[in-house]
Amino acid sequence: MSDLSNNSNETPPRTSAIRRTFHVARADRGARELRAGAAPPRPTTGQLPRLSRLMALAIHFDHALATGRLRSQADLARAGQVTRARLSQIMNLCNLAPDLQEELLFLKPYFNGRAPITERQIRPIAAEPNWDKQRRRFKKLTGSAGRSDRG
Repeated sequence: MSDLSNNSNETPPRTSAIRRTFHVARADRGARELRAGAAPPRPTTGQLPRLSRLMALAIHFDHALATGRLRSQADLARAGQVTRARLSQIMNLCNLAPDLQEELLFLKPYFNGRAPITERQIRPIAAEPNWDKQRRRFKKLTGSAGRSDRG
């Protein structure tokens, strides 16, 4: 017979549960710590338009050429493992008026579907040497869609 016999003098052990809400958060230097309460809701970030990333890349490449880190676009194309033609397409974004470059850098993220503006749509605008004409063509292309509300 087992040691746990049915003895009527013993009371069954009581169990109690303590319920707390907590979450794991990152502290200094990536350490994890428990924090009271529910985790704060994560922001829905959406996807940064490829055109914004390409504009930033074009500015970065232009700076690398201007500072002499790389001698030519051919060197840059080899380093980036792209064709010289593709690199030229990216670098041509630097021919846009400065305010249009800023618009492209600060395009709003999109959450589903396709990006509101593509690099292919911008190429003919970047080929236009007159900044006023670029602005008119860009405004015609975008209307009010895809533009950021920065004030």
